[in-house]
Amino acid sequence: MGPFSTHSPLPEFKVRICQPDLAPWIGGNIGIAGITTLESDRPGPHVALLSLMHGNELAGAIVLDRLLRAGLAPTRGKLSFGFLNLSAFERFDPLRPTASRFIDEDMNRVWDEEILNGPRHSIELDRAREVRYFIDSVDVLLDLHSMLWPSEPLILSGVPAKGRALAKAIGTPPLVVADHGHVNGRRLIDYPRFSNPETQHAACLVEAGQHWEQTTVDTIQASVAGLLRHLDVVGPDAPLPPAQCPVSPRVAVVTTAVTAMTSNFAFVQTYHGGDIIPRRDTLIAMDGQTEIRTPHDDCLLVMPSLRPSRGHTAVRLGRFE
Repeated sequence: MGPFSTHSPLPEFKVRICQPDLAPWIGGNIGIAGITTLESDRPGPHVALLSLMHGNELAGAIVLDRLLRAGLAPTRGKLSFGFLNLSAFERFDPLRPTASRFIDEDMNRVWDEEILNGPRHSIELDRAREVRYFIDSVDVLLDLHSMLWPSEPLILSGVPAKGRALAKAIGTPPLVVADHGHVNGRRLIDYPRFSNPETQHAACLVEAGQHWEQTTVDTIQASVAGLLRHLDVVGPDAPLPPAQCPVSPRVAVVTTAVTAMTSNFAFVQTYHGGDIIPRRDTLIAMDGQTEIRTPHDDCLLVMPSLRPSRGHTAVRLGRFE
């Protein structure tokens, strides 16, 4: 198979799930649009389940909408449900499903304190500032995402050991990837409240499968159920899918994050996320005239982007522990 050019047109992506009606939750109940917090009468952690960091990633919003309508409530602590990039979500069009990821900039690249405290403005940055004080009250955060290109579902834990431990305890998906994020901005799980090893607050990011597939919705449901049961914040009659048989998680640590340095980045074949390249020094891509080769044996390809923009992450390369 020949190289996959960044100039190739995007394939036609089928939308096999329906955009949820979030009208009951848009106003929120804590004074911030899209944020609903439910409190128990017993002490416990503040747990946040967040969706729509990207406006076209519907699966997480479907799950949270479903749980809210089913009356899920915490038996201890607080449980928050968040719909983040509502402006982009409102523009979702199933005929152009890739067009509403964001409006001005990727909302999951602005969680740097200097940027949040800085002078510039965008729709996504202003929304991040709006929800920031809420984020600063959260003890455990699960950020729900999906992927454009075919990939094995996984949980990104960030660097801290506490994030890795949380991801393993969630249990679904059973692939945990510890990484440093992206060169072009901090994700919410990299926000100091969660990434500082001196704090007890922890966050993970679930990449549950391809956008707009029912199996992705099912994976997110299982991830949410795994988290809430692990933290013991819901009762046995909670409207959650049945507990899954435990699977020993596989943990990979990202050794190299490959950033596209030219507009001519191309993989030598159409890889899928989760593919394992057996031998080190295997050619996997060309970035202009620069060869991209695997740095070690049994190299895990983490979420290869088949059309990376210049300056953006093309693929992360991981080694299993």
